[in-house]
Formats: sequence, C-alpha cells, structure tokens
Amino acid sequence: MLSKTRINLFSDWASNPRKDILSGLVVAFAMIPEAIAFSGIAGVDPQVGLFGAFCLSITIAIVGGRMGMITSATGSTALLMTGVVATGNAQGEGLGLSYLIAAGLLTGVFQILWGYLRLAYQMRFVPTGVLSGFVNALALLIFQAQLPQLGLNLHYGEDLINTHSNHSLPTGIQIPIVWLLVILGLIIIYVLPKITRLIPSQLVAILLLTVITISLNLDIPTVKDLGQLPLGLPSFSLPFGSVTEGKVPFNLETFGIVLPTALAISLVGLMETFLTQDILDDITDTNSNKNTEARGQGIANIVSSLFGGMAGCALVGQSVMNTENGGKTRLSTFASGISLLLMILLGKQWLEQIPMAALVAVMITISISTADVNGLKNISKIPRSDTAVMLMTFSVTMLTTPHNLALGVIAGVALAGILFSRKVAKVINVKAINVSDEEIVYEVTGQLFFVSKIYFLQGFDTHDHPREITIDMSKAHIWDQSGVTALDQIIRKLSIGGSNVNVVGLNDESLNLFERLGGQEPSHG
Repeated sequence: MLSKTRINLFSDWASNPRKDILSGLVVAFAMIPEAIAFSGIAGVDPQVGLFGAFCLSITIAIVGGRMGMITSATGSTALLMTGVVATGNAQGEGLGLSYLIAAGLLTGVFQILWGYLRLAYQMRFVPTGVLSGFVNALALLIFQAQLPQLGLNLHYGEDLINTHSNHSLPTGIQIPIVWLLVILGLIIIYVLPKITRLIPSQLVAILLLTVITISLNLDIPTVKDLGQLPLGLPSFSLPFGSVTEGKVPFNLETFGIVLPTALAISLVGLMETFLTQDILDDITDTNSNKNTEARGQGIANIVSSLFGGMAGCALVGQSVMNTENGGKTRLSTFASGISLLLMILLGKQWLEQIPMAALVAVMITISISTADVNGLKNISKIPRSDTAVMLMTFSVTMLTTPHNLALGVIAGVALAGILFSRKVAKVINVKAINVSDEEIVYEVTGQLFFVSKIYFLQGFDTHDHPREITIDMSKAHIWDQSGVTALDQIIRKLSIGGSNVNVVGLNDESLNLFERLGGQEPSHG
C-alpha cells in the first residue's frame, strides 16, 4: 500500500518536473494581467485578484480532481461580484471587500456541498444551447467591462466615472492614445503566434506597450491607478467584525446579502470548471473526477477568501496553454502559483507601470476567444429549438440587473426542458383499428406523461361505443401520475358509454404505477 502511494505521489507531482515548472512559469505570466483586470471588473484592488490567483492555484494543485488544470480569478465570477461589492461600498468604506470575502467563503461551502451531492452528474443534462448562450453572454460582459477604459460610457452611467477619482479612466487627449495602444496590442496578440509561439503573445504585447508608455512618458492610466498592489505575502483574516474596522457583522442580514452572489458564483464557477475539465480530458485522452474537482474548488475558494483573495474557477485559456506547453501533473499548477507570487513580490514596481490599454487589449482577445464563434457562424444550420435556448440564456443574462449568468443558465435549461417535452409529447400515437362493428382496438405507441397526455386523449373517439374496446399498450410506457390519470379517464369515459374496456400489454413498471394510482382496475390480457 505504501509503495502504491509513493507511485501515485510521483506520477501526480514528480513525473514531469522540467516541463511542469517551465509551463507553470509561462502560465503565471499570462495569469497576472487577467487577475489584475478581473479585480477591476469586480471593483476591488488588484491585490485581491492577485492573492486569489495565488491561493487558488496552490490549493487546487493539492486538492483538485484534474491534474494540470489552472484555477484563478475569472471573468465569469468577477462579473457576479460587482453587485455585492457595490452594495458594501454604499454602506461604508471597505465593506465592499468584506462582503466579497464573505461571499467567497459561502461559495466554497456551497461547492463542497455540490461535490458531495454529485452535482457534476446533473451538469451532464445542461444542453449545448445553454452553454453557448452562457459563453456568449460572458464574452459580451467582459467586453462591455472594457468600455470605460476606452473612454466610452455607453453602458455604465456617470456614477462609474465619478467613483474613479484616482484617474483610472482615460479622459481628453488620453483617449486616442489609449485606442492606438489597444489596437497595437491586438495586432501583436493575433499576428505574433503566426511567427512564433515560444513566448505568449499576450505577454509580448504587455511588455512592448509598457516599454512604449515608459519611453514616451505617456500620461495614461496604469495598473497603479487601479488601487493597491501586494506589499507582501497574503495574511489570514476573517471578514467578520466591527463595521468601523471595515468588517461585516456575522448575522442573518449579512447572510442574506451575500447568499445570491455566493450561490451564483458556486454554480457558474463549477459550470466553467467542468467545461474546462472536459476540454482537458479530451485533449489528454484521460478521465478525471468532477465531484472531487467540485470539492477541491470549494476548498480553494475558502482558502483564497481567508487570505484576502477573490473566489474563482478554472481558466479555459490558461489550462489549455499549460497542457500544450507540457504541463501534465499537479506540479505545473503549483509552479504557476509560486511563480505568480514571486513575480508579484519581486516585480511590483514593474507591474504598477503596465498601461491599462495593454490589459484592455488582453481582455478583448479573451472575450473573443470566450464566445462561441463557431456556433454563431453556423446559427442557420442549428435547430431552431437550440437557437431559442441559446438566445434565452443570453437575453436573460444581459437583461437582468446586475447581469446574472446563473439566472440565465436556469432560464435556458427551463426552456430547453419545455421544448424537449413538446418534442417527446408528439411522438405518442394512438391508432384505431376497427376489428368489427362491435369491436375496436386502439394501439398506443410512445411515452405517456404529463406533456403527452393531451395528444393521448385526442386519439380516442369517446362518442363511439362498440361492445368491446381493447387498448393495446404494449408499445407504450406510462411515466407519471398524469399518464395514469389520462388512461384512467379514457377507461372511465368509454365504460360509461356502455363499452367493455380491456387494457392489454402494460409493461411491469407501467402496470405497477397504474395499479397504485389508477381509480379503476382495468382488465389485463
């Protein structure tokens, strides 16, 4: 047993050290700008996203269910945090962050619970249309969050500009300069991979735009204008305490404020994580345990929150990057977290000088890669029901205030269920066979349940009452009480008219259900 444990530890951690460490280093470079940018989306200091990225990576490397997958602060979770942060900041200085940390703790508890309840198995029933609508809404929300940094205030209202008294948004002559830098950044990100993939193009864009900004002494918003960067290692702290100290009370009122956010983050975060997990399983031709991953994500979010970081989930782009660079074991994920922390502590002065234009360029590319581009291109070929589900998920997400990805997913799944039920309902068929003037046989084919009940009832002529009527159910199945009620209703109406009704061919499950719930005992042949 001991030797087997050693073998597992070796294969999980030390079977591919050189590539794992190098890959983790490259991934850490790519995580920094995103963690900072996602902090800005959520409305908190950059250090919250950076601490979250570090704590999440280190913890998930140990307790996660999928080796080589990268977990960090993400756009999908950051977008869900804006409401609770704004609510807290409206109550007092520092309370927004405390509410965010409290929501992160509750998120972790929910995800551990979802893991033990095997929520991953239920996620298998989420239709492709819902996932498409989810990622398309996420992509648009990430893009919209960049508009203020481009000098556009079409969606966010004047209050956003007023709250940024630290000049983190461009004004006047700064706007065209920012636009030029963003365009240059996009050109680098999309053109460089056609020349070489040795260095991530996003990293090159950030480095080059930073050099240009410093060399030309451009007066434009930088990362320093967003807020506080880490001064040292994250420290353990609870968000609960005195309001005068920037803490929130540990009571039901606080629970009520953070509950919707925590529930949404726990579900949306796991959905994105499971999607990433499926992609990596397919690339590596391996299997991993989603319920273990759900519990691991919950533990990681609790640890991140306890050390002042924001909740997060798996990152599709960085996880694929890690795999493509040779990162296969837990060591690659661990190395990305350690490398990230070292870069933060040793390169703080450099990080502060990164222009926000560089991060905007990175986030625009992320929004484009997040969207279901193939699905949108082939929308004319996709069944209309799938398109309707995608549009429902997308529309509900975009129309809710604040934008609620979780509610969009629920609406999409509900519509998919209704459309599926309608399709299934129409497959039931009742065929009348006139054996003689005194006998009719009704052959029933299909599934009898609450949706198909109406089509079943319409298949019988309750005004024609021959002496013998046989209902042949050998090619049908009764699924619920509505199906039993429908069959019972037909038997009763035909019997009242004077016919002798026989039900034949019920399978064991349908027969058992009918005998338990039916109001009239039929004859079975």
